[in-house]
Amino acid sequence: MLDQKSRRGTEREGLVRRVYVVIMGCGRVGSTLARTLEQRNHSVSIIDQNPDAFRRLGPSFSGATVTGTGFDRDVLRRAGIEKADGFAAVSSGDNSNIISARVAREQFGITNVVARIYDPGRAEVYERLGIPTVATVTWAANQVVRRLLPHDAEPLWRDPSGTVRADQIQAPAEWVGHTVLSLQNDTRARVAFMTRLGSGMIPDRGTVIQDGDLLNLFLLEEQEESVRAALALGPRED
Repeated sequence: MLDQKSRRGTEREGLVRRVYVVIMGCGRVGSTLARTLEQRNHSVSIIDQNPDAFRRLGPSFSGATVTGTGFDRDVLRRAGIEKADGFAAVSSGDNSNIISARVAREQFGITNVVARIYDPGRAEVYERLGIPTVATVTWAANQVVRRLLPHDAEPLWRDPSGTVRADQIQAPAEWVGHTVLSLQNDTRARVAFMTRLGSGMIPDRGTVIQDGDLLNLFLLEEQEESVRAALALGPRED
């Protein structure tokens, strides 16, 4: 049997490599995740305590289904954890998700793990312990807040520490005709990517900003006010 590193090298197809993912939890999130991965030509094995849950996968699902708990080592082995590239714990229980993620990482050496967590406080703790989490409640609340408050009042994303944020803005009229480099130098924000005429693009320093461009900026939370002031002011005179 090929080790994980060798197998990864042989499975590369162009720039997209097929991966093998084990999922714990076949609820709405887990079944959607499994079908999405399969549609992208990846291999999937999914675990759930209730065999009826696998009906959510539909008749076209060709991956493996395993009945049991995701923190049981024998169950994980039956699901193919020893050959897996990644593990996702997305059941309805925070404790089960965290324990499963830790077993996958610490006992089977799977470095690419993620756990869904409902309790935002727990999510922060486990992030500090090095277990990537998706805080469902926090994410959903933030999305609702973004839609309730005035445009641009809330960022697209904040990192778990609250230090870095991502904002999406229409290109200010003051910056049309100027380069991305000049905007970055003057505002101290970074243009991660932009959308122009419906197509995404990664700009270089010489890319000239056009009317209608949608800019996706990364900036420090503490600099948000100064960045917005600099955007409104326009380029500094040389």
